[in-house]
Amino acid sequence: MKEPVRGGGGFWSVFRQGGMPSAIASVLGAPTAQQMAFIRSLAREQRRSEAMRTPLERLETVVFDLETTGFSPQHGDEILSFGAVRVVGDTVMEKEQFYTLVKPTVPVPEHISELTGITQEMSNDAPALIDGLHDFMSFVGGRVLVAHASSHDKAFLNAALWKTSKVQLTHRVIDTMMLAKWLDPQPGSYTLDDLLLSNDIPVTVRHHALEDAKMTAKLWVCYMSEIMKRGVTNLADLYNHLSHA
Repeated sequence: MKEPVRGGGGFWSVFRQGGMPSAIASVLGAPTAQQMAFIRSLAREQRRSEAMRTPLERLETVVFDLETTGFSPQHGDEILSFGAVRVVGDTVMEKEQFYTLVKPTVPVPEHISELTGITQEMSNDAPALIDGLHDFMSFVGGRVLVAHASSHDKAFLNAALWKTSKVQLTHRVIDTMMLAKWLDPQPGSYTLDDLLLSNDIPVTVRHHALEDAKMTAKLWVCYMSEIMKRGVTNLADLYNHLSHA
């Protein structure tokens, strides 16, 4: 497992201008008015029309993945880690990555530790959820999100956003599983492992948020090439095709 590397330095330099009381509250893990306002500002409506019209070769996206304590935020499962990488058009920006562990309020199940490599000890030393969520949202900004089987990640993000700031995610999200089903609508498996294999993308470390995000980014770039071959030029075209798939 890699040690957590936290992104969003620009946010923290701005946030520190709030003064000593905000800094102390952050250390203690208590959400401050500045933190909540920041999350709300980035979680508000991001479905700008210009993103829909931006040519795919210039579209800025953030491909992300989460590791969690289980599969159901409605039943108390929580986020363990965030991983993300920026993509511009069909170019993965390898040096523009984000990764952090966050501290859940529930124990890390043993089978999750075995799957992800994230132990209870690692979680105990991790930043609070609101701190990791702030940094993640700062890294994302207003960009379009991309994830594989995105309903899982969206559910956990929404739960975290609501828990910390009483807002819901409004960023547009592209699901690489949906793209795979549209591009190759044959019976079979659409798991990330199988799609990586079928697209000759090397598997590095599975069930690590950043590594999964990087592999999904390569899959997204691969699909973008196929999408544009079909005459799809922007998000509006893509959503129209997916809605009729």
